[in-house]
Amino acid sequence: MKKKMSVIGGIAIVAFAVTLSQCSKKNSYSAPAPPAAKVVGLRTDVALGNYLVDTNGHALYFFANDADGQNNCSGPCALSWTAYGGGGLSGGQLDAGLDLSDFGSTASAAGGTQLTYRGWPLYTYNPSGTPEAAGRISGDGVGGIWFVAKPDYSIMLANFQLVGKDGNNYKSDYTEGTGRTIYFTDDRGHTLYAFKADSANHNRYTSADFSNNAVWPIYGAASDLAVPSVLDKTQFSTTGVFGRSQLTYKGWPLYFFGADSNLRAKNSGITVGSPLGTAGRTWPVMVQSFLGAPQP
Repeated sequence: MKKKMSVIGGIAIVAFAVTLSQCSKKNSYSAPAPPAAKVVGLRTDVALGNYLVDTNGHALYFFANDADGQNNCSGPCALSWTAYGGGGLSGGQLDAGLDLSDFGSTASAAGGTQLTYRGWPLYTYNPSGTPEAAGRISGDGVGGIWFVAKPDYSIMLANFQLVGKDGNNYKSDYTEGTGRTIYFTDDRGHTLYAFKADSANHNRYTSADFSNNAVWPIYGAASDLAVPSVLDKTQFSTTGVFGRSQLTYKGWPLYFFGADSNLRAKNSGITVGSPLGTAGRTWPVMVQSFLGAPQP
């Protein structure tokens, strides 16, 4: 009888242990990992539309001097404009609507790593050393060369040295010499040109079979035009080119130069078709101050 009771007692102890183990498993709870912080987000402004922000909601900016994809903000510039970000960005750290493939990195002037968006280094604005408040975009348009970082620009502005295919440096008036010129690019820093033989909304260069389009590719029209705030959006339009659309500015059709090879801030087309030692007579870079194209 004692042996039987001992067996029953052993079974009870085992059953109790199993119950305790199951209760322990039921009561143990591992909280899900918190979502990755949004290193880059999107906000909307009534006037400017969507724009990029940092993890704290501060607006991010592009610098026209960085058209080559490098940080060109050092010394006094860096006191008001801080390079943003670092490496190791993941898709989970981006707001919906942003594509990881659009982001990269470059070296900042201070020697760290800086995030880039479509090749443009990203900055936060710190006027007088004080970070701009979240939700404000007071840095947009500063000096005509700082612009809030938008995900949908059709046109951007470069502030860069003109260097002809002849290897010479040219100033904004196309005389030889050094000095930056503010001119139009696409959203990835590729230079845009006008053809001086064109007339208002009339492309006189492109062949009907597009056999020469690789030499001077037309800039196809954007479905939803977005331009820097210092430009007048109403000055842009489109024109038809043998069944395709080409973006125009003040009636001037806009082109790329094939030999620029899709390199950022490359503007060697300025000397093509011009007399030796001159520039801009046939294929000038497009600038804001261009007069309207002549009527046909």
